[in-house]
Amino acid sequence: MKNSLKGAILSGLIFPGLGQLVFKQYMRGFALMVAVSASLLVIVVKGVQTALAILEKIESEGGIIDIDTLTNAVTQATSRSDSLIFNFAFFLISLCWIIGIIDAYKTGKKKDNQEYRSN
Repeated sequence: MKNSLKGAILSGLIFPGLGQLVFKQYMRGFALMVAVSASLLVIVVKGVQTALAILEKIESEGGIIDIDTLTNAVTQATSRSDSLIFNFAFFLISLCWIIGIIDAYKTGKKKDNQEYRSN
């Protein structure tokens, strides 16, 4: 398998930055991995906070769960700032994923060309 394809697959299908690590581009790989991991952590923490706020709202209204209670609790638990944080985190993950694929492909392509010239 060509290095360019291997790098793109590792960064695209497994985790951004993995293709860079395989090609010994450690700073790039770790930077992508840290950015994506931090964004995922923010999404999980905000999601748990929102879920807990919804549960508290439902509990304060008697603990009876119906569609109206749930809809009102979700509406009140989410705010515009939470949406901005989620959107930014998703944007950062998407951007890192795309950069990781393109960079790993280019790095692998250079390695393929070097191997071709040496043979």
